[in-house]
Amino acid sequence: MSAANSAHSVVEPSGYAKLIAGSLVAFYALISLVPLVWIGLTSIKTPTDSIHYPPKVIPFVDFQPSIEGYCNLFSTRSRQTTEYIRSLPPPEGACETITRARGMVVAGPSNYVPRYINSLIIAFGSTFLSIALGTAAAYAFSRFKVPLKDDLMFFILSTRMMPPIAVAIPIFLMYRELGLSDTRLGMILLYTSVNVSLAVWLLKGFIDEIPREYEEAAMIDGYTRLQAFRKVVLPQAVTGIVATAIFCLIFAWNEYAFAVLLTSGAAQTAPPFIPIIIGEGGQDWPAVAAGTVLFLVPILIFTVLLRQHLLRGITFGAVRK
Repeated sequence: MSAANSAHSVVEPSGYAKLIAGSLVAFYALISLVPLVWIGLTSIKTPTDSIHYPPKVIPFVDFQPSIEGYCNLFSTRSRQTTEYIRSLPPPEGACETITRARGMVVAGPSNYVPRYINSLIIAFGSTFLSIALGTAAAYAFSRFKVPLKDDLMFFILSTRMMPPIAVAIPIFLMYRELGLSDTRLGMILLYTSVNVSLAVWLLKGFIDEIPREYEEAAMIDGYTRLQAFRKVVLPQAVTGIVATAIFCLIFAWNEYAFAVLLTSGAAQTAPPFIPIIIGEGGQDWPAVAAGTVLFLVPILIFTVLLRQHLLRGITFGAVRK
């Protein structure tokens, strides 16, 4: 009886193993959060506090939090004489009060909001197209006899292996001839072409795990192939679609190289705009940090809302019968 009680499953980890694994996960999470915490703290500092040495870390102890970085992010400012500032009516709002205390006035809105909107349209638009095309292609590779299927799948994947700098100049010349430079449509098409290979490979694995018998039963009941795909396959592949969509969205949202090369004004996204936010006398680090914090919000919300599907999608098909 004692031997039976002391036995443990080879699948269930021991308490010591759980402790080590938990400690490693906690340490990794802590290390990963340090840059995010630092960016968040920088966004609520003044420009002087943001470059102070030694660094001021603890709010209300080392420094007083300020919204100056967010004010500078959403506005452009110009320095004026003391006499001119005194002749102005009383400031309206905290941002205008802070700006006048620096000897400046608000000249107008900044370009951050248009760049942010461009990022939303381009990232979500390319993600939608990548998922739509990737799902259709993955279903075809999974269900039909495609000649040279393995070679085609490798060719599709190889486009993902190519470094962006290798095709940057040809794409730049091609976009200039087609009139797609600095356009939202051009960026959506480019990001879609990059992401569709990842979508095909990921979604094919998910669709392979869905038994063909479900579709055959549906078609026996009178469904067409398209109806069986829409009403039988898609609902069961939703976890894989969500997981793939998050990966595609993260790439399109964070992409920097093509955005710098192919956009400069009308279609410029937030990643190339945030690092060039300049304050008086140099880089406005609180404004840069504030722009980065706000830039993280859509991805964070999208991932949190779909986290259950993401976890199920990542582990889907890990155990095969």
